[in-house]
Amino acid sequence: MRHVLSALVQNQPGVLAHISGMLASRGFNIDSLAVGETEVQDLSRITFVVHGDDAELDQVRKQLHKVVTVVKVMDISSENFVERDLMLIKVYTNPTQRVEVSLLVEMFRGRVVDVTTDTLMVEVSGQEGKIEAFIDLMRPYGIIELARTGRIALVRGAPPKEETA
Repeated sequence: MRHVLSALVQNQPGVLAHISGMLASRGFNIDSLAVGETEVQDLSRITFVVHGDDAELDQVRKQLHKVVTVVKVMDISSENFVERDLMLIKVYTNPTQRVEVSLLVEMFRGRVVDVTTDTLMVEVSGQEGKIEAFIDLMRPYGIIELARTGRIALVRGAPPKEETA
């Protein structure tokens, strides 16, 4: 089962390495990972996506709660949440193709962020399926480079039940 975990951690060196190492030591492959500061200056949010059964993830959450730098851990998979990826993609284009690609970008609510005589760089954000669909449409043009963030996610409305460390 796919789990989206959100951890509030103290913004200190080594926290990410400690948490990702703990997950790896328990046999979890991290499908997606994103880290960034929160609205509270000394806290960061780590959002990661892993696969495993509920019992395994419960053990992971309990282990994370024991880490001193972890403030809060939530498995938001069962909550009503919004998740997004961000992607930059650079494709080959000639002047005719540039119009075609620009129309596709518009349809996907992306934006062109750089243009050269033979390339176009596009920014697209959205759910994983949207990003994957856009990549598939760009393959015939010739993808030069592609960079993606990990998933970020927040629960809709009021915060979920808190599980503090």
